[in-house]
Amino acid sequence: MSDDRHSKADPVELIIDPDQKARREAENGVRQFNAALEIIKSHILEPDKSFRLTQALILRLHEKALAGIHPLAGTYRNTPVFIGKSKHLPPPHLEVPDCVAEMCSYVNTNWDERNAIQLSAYVLWRMNWIHPFADGNGRTARVVSYVVLSIKLNSVLPGTPTIPDQIAADKQPYYAELENADASWKHERLALSGMEAMLERMLAQQLLRATEEAGN
Repeated sequence: MSDDRHSKADPVELIIDPDQKARREAENGVRQFNAALEIIKSHILEPDKSFRLTQALILRLHEKALAGIHPLAGTYRNTPVFIGKSKHLPPPHLEVPDCVAEMCSYVNTNWDERNAIQLSAYVLWRMNWIHPFADGNGRTARVVSYVVLSIKLNSVLPGTPTIPDQIAADKQPYYAELENADASWKHERLALSGMEAMLERMLAQQLLRATEEAGN
């Protein structure tokens, strides 16, 4: 049995064959990351253009991940959703737009006061907490978090594997930190130190690989 925290919503998919779906997911993953890089570069090349996290940006990146796979690509879920292997129950679908707007407002309001790791960790946890989509929540949360991190650091971060790829390669630490943050939030405490430490380690690993590759 898989240990992944897959979303469990109404099963409506455009591709039934698992091999064909896997190929399309891989292709879409490249398209999604390339779109994220375009967003990052557009802000780095225009330093006077202040960044604001928006629902349109999030929906654009989600559409890249689910295009041709799910009919709700680029839109919020319209049904309840459950997360396998998790104790967390995401909010009702009618609350999703307000929850995402609140998340964006938090990032934009705290842009100058919080550091890159803090903002990235918040987005990574909060998007998973909201689970705004019928599918592709984790992929989109990871890439949006990476966009926030990169733009806050004013850099197209070098090195591979990237933080999203490191998380995808070993999801258990990531899942554990999501559960820890969810448990704290039940008591109205925002506790993301574990998530922040995880992202710091992954960022260091990515940059270290860039240094090693440059030296070869």
